[in-house]
Amino acid sequence: MQKELESLWQKCVAFHGHGCGGLAVGFRAVLYAWELFESDSTSEDEEIVCIAETDACGVDAIQALLSCTVGKGNLIFNLQGKNAFSFYRRPDGKSFRLALRPTPEKTKDERLAWLMDGDFHEMFDVKEAPEPVPEEARIFKTVTCSVCGERFAESFAHLQNGEIVCSACYRPYTRGL
Repeated sequence: MQKELESLWQKCVAFHGHGCGGLAVGFRAVLYAWELFESDSTSEDEEIVCIAETDACGVDAIQALLSCTVGKGNLIFNLQGKNAFSFYRRPDGKSFRLALRPTPEKTKDERLAWLMDGDFHEMFDVKEAPEPVPEEARIFKTVTCSVCGERFAESFAHLQNGEIVCSACYRPYTRGL
């Protein structure tokens, strides 16, 4: 592996805690995304957005190298159990989806070597991003639950018996269905 790529890989390993095949999937997805974006920039704020269809190890490489995070609102999970990632660049609207192709039958170590040294063009299908770029993260007013007294974001509020309640205290009327 090239020295520059080794340095990036080690950054992912340090963030994730260990090197593994799942982390390598995310690492290679980021390298491919940088190629498709024609830039190896990170996301200072929300310039780059990733919608991950998995919550597995590969997402950590995306956080470490692209600086897409849940807290900033530019890492969004749409859990489908797939090693697939949709990337969006807000300034110019460029977007695409990378979906991991089936990997060859190999041992764990052989698979990691294939992921690390193989051609990422052969590892992923490039498709259109399925949705428009997600809206930017919003900051919501904080309200207090009338049942438990805890504070929470207004966007999660329910009205029950004329009182504001949080999701944990809310008792929906379902008639047993």
